[in-house]
Amino acid sequence: MQSPPEVTDMASWLQARKQLLAREKELTRLRDEVSALRRALPRRRLQTEYVFDGQNGPTPLIELFDGCSQLVVYHFMFGPEWEAGCPSCSFWADHFDAHIPHLRARDTGFAVVSRGPLTSLQAYQKRMGWQFTWVSSANNTFNHDFAVSFTPEEVESKRRVYNFGTMTAHPEMPGVSVFSRDGDTIFHTYSTYGRGLDILNGAYHLLDLTPKGRDEAEFPFPMAWVRRHDEYGDPSKGYM
Repeated sequence: MQSPPEVTDMASWLQARKQLLAREKELTRLRDEVSALRRALPRRRLQTEYVFDGQNGPTPLIELFDGCSQLVVYHFMFGPEWEAGCPSCSFWADHFDAHIPHLRARDTGFAVVSRGPLTSLQAYQKRMGWQFTWVSSANNTFNHDFAVSFTPEEVESKRRVYNFGTMTAHPEMPGVSVFSRDGDTIFHTYSTYGRGLDILNGAYHLLDLTPKGRDEAEFPFPMAWVRRHDEYGDPSKGYM
């Protein structure tokens, strides 16, 4: 276990803090640079007309834009036979609803997509108290095409098929994909997976400000402590 930082006086603390501030500013400038590179990525025209199972029946991808010119899709891990969503994706999803009005103010829609049947998604969404648009891709190839669902053969092969060929995969994996449209023509502009999803999790960023940070080193894997928000305090509710 790492020793706690030294105790010091105000002058010494301020000096150390300014040194860190210089590094933080470097990170901010680098993040701005990377964000500009992300915006400059080439886009690709979608050739498949994806139709999802939604609350109001068959829902084409373009309807998820909800009148906006941009769309952010979160790929939520919820397999066809699952009774509940992934605890880690649920941790992320707890952040979504509050963002949606602000995204719409900047011409950006938001939706969540999973392979589970719509009835299962709706039951779980009601349990969690979420309001965001959540549709099922059970009857199309969306999850496979965007590299978040994998066949048993792909999983068993142990090949690096997730996160642009950098990681092995489970049957369901998380991700974010971004789309834009010009009229009825839809373009895929960006996808990210793995640690690229950290940017969506405000609780993690708040923990990063604290002396303990995420404090996950002693766990068998980083998010072993995570529970669905209605399961904290129940020791029987372990990680799925």
